[in-house]
Amino acid sequence: MHNVIELTDIVKTYQRGEITIPVLHGITLSIEAGSMTAIMGASGSGKSTLLNILGCLDRPSAGTYRLDGLDVTHCSRDERAEIRNSKLGFCFQHFHLLPRMSALDNVTMPLDYGDSGLSPQQAQDRGAELLAQVGLAERMDHEPAQLSGGQQQRVAIARALVNRPAILFADEPTGALDSRTSAEILELFRQLHTDVGVTVVLVTHDQNVAAHAKRIIHIQDGLIAA
Repeated sequence: MHNVIELTDIVKTYQRGEITIPVLHGITLSIEAGSMTAIMGASGSGKSTLLNILGCLDRPSAGTYRLDGLDVTHCSRDERAEIRNSKLGFCFQHFHLLPRMSALDNVTMPLDYGDSGLSPQQAQDRGAELLAQVGLAERMDHEPAQLSGGQQQRVAIARALVNRPAILFADEPTGALDSRTSAEILELFRQLHTDVGVTVVLVTHDQNVAAHAKRIIHIQDGLIAA
């Protein structure tokens, strides 16, 4: 199995006027394709900054990031946007669904922003297939307000997968859910990892969430602690 993520000596500092704020102090790690990994740390540990770099939402100040063999360290904003559209899926604590759109239209929306090569009917078919996969075949025409929190998160997961990404990043994906629904969503991530082969990276401060991954990386004060 090859490494889909390879970070070498990643440093990130922010400039606030005259003040330099160091956040990441030299992160080196690799993540295998098809694995399920948790990145765990307290608030302020640097895990969100690390996620932004992994997700090509931000660039490191120093170091090298290779994503699926491609050096993305110095990619432009447009190049990073293209990489996000073609290789990465994102699922967040807050579902970010558009309220006036059906579940199906929310899922297929990312296909409008990239060159998917799909006809409108093919896009609808892919969205319907993904909603069925996450257990919402009977809810495709429902708007977010007509869905429970867990169902909304399932829609968000289906949307994250619609471009068939190599990696699914889940940032505190159960933070807005009760414990029973959280367990169902985490089981869904495990199924996607096992059955579909998606590389899943969970970012969390919650030990119970992290325990669902096969590997846990602890971030503390901008460094890998364990």
